[in-house]
Formats: sequence, structure tokens, C-alpha cells
Amino acid sequence: MSTFRSLRTLPAIMESSHETATDLTALQALLDRSYGNAGPYLKSIITPERRLSAAALCERLDGMCLLTLATVTADGRPIAAPVDGIFYRGAFYFGTSPDSVRWRHIQQRPQVSATHVPSEELSVTMHGSAAQIDIRAGNGIRGYLLDIYVPRYGPEWETFLDSGPRYARIDAEHMFTFYMPGVGT
Repeated sequence: MSTFRSLRTLPAIMESSHETATDLTALQALLDRSYGNAGPYLKSIITPERRLSAAALCERLDGMCLLTLATVTADGRPIAAPVDGIFYRGAFYFGTSPDSVRWRHIQQRPQVSATHVPSEELSVTMHGSAAQIDIRAGNGIRGYLLDIYVPRYGPEWETFLDSGPRYARIDAEHMFTFYMPGVGT
């Protein structure tokens, strides 16, 4: 049994997010497995009461979430830079240019790490692989992107989306949450 903060019940979170019950179950298993394998130092900082449940995490990751995404160079050096991330169906997605250094790295070495730190109160860190996705595949991601960005940038953003940016999903092998409300206020 996992110990974590949950601010909403499962049915309530499902009404306001894109995650299914299966998505939430898989995400909770990932969070629990990651925490169970964490070392003593990490567990001294991310104590059970500072963890978020899958449902509480999804509640906080609505809309665009700025990520710091690290890719790996051919000689093993990490390169980190910000990307727009969105959390959908229990995973982070991000876009980039097909001619970016980041995309070349991912094509050759898909291993990535990413962190979302909107404030001192919350952080979400994941390590895994980036999997290229087709945003036109009817999996719902295209609609969610349009819901987020058209109100922000106007209807021409759909033309931009169709112009060729590449999208990837982070298939996390490890994911850690830290939540400590009231810090820094």
C-alpha cells in the first residue's frame, strides 16, 4: 500500500482530466515502484507525506508544463534545455523541431530525463526514453494540444502544428514527485 497525498477521489479527478482509471493505476504503480527503489538520501527529502498520488499529480499538471529536458550527446554528455510539456494519459509529451540538436539526440539515443519545477512547492522528475508519436494518429493528443495552444496563440497555431514539429512521449522508467505546500510563500 502506498502512502501519499491525495486531494481528490478517483472519480472526481477523472471528471477533470484525460486520464482513465487504467492510466491512473499504471501511473500509481510507476510512482510506487520508483519510490520503493529510491535510495536513502532521496527518501530523506521525499518523505511519504511529501509524495503525491497519481490522481493528485494529474490535478496539478493541467495545460502546458515547462520541462527541463536532458538528452545525451554521442560522447555521453547531458544537454538540458526547456521545452513545452503537456501531461496526457499519465505521461509527459513534448514537441521540438525536426532539425533541432535535441531531436537528433533522441533519434540516436532516446534516453532522457526531465523535470517540471513550477515552484519550490512542487517538482516532478522522470527518467526514461523518448518515443516519437504521430499527433495525427487519433490518440487524442492533437486535440489536447489544440485546446491548450489555440486560445494562447490563435487559430494559426493549428497551421504551425501541421507544419512539421516532432512530438515525443516520455516513457518513464522512474518518476518522483515532491509536494510541500506553503514553502517559499
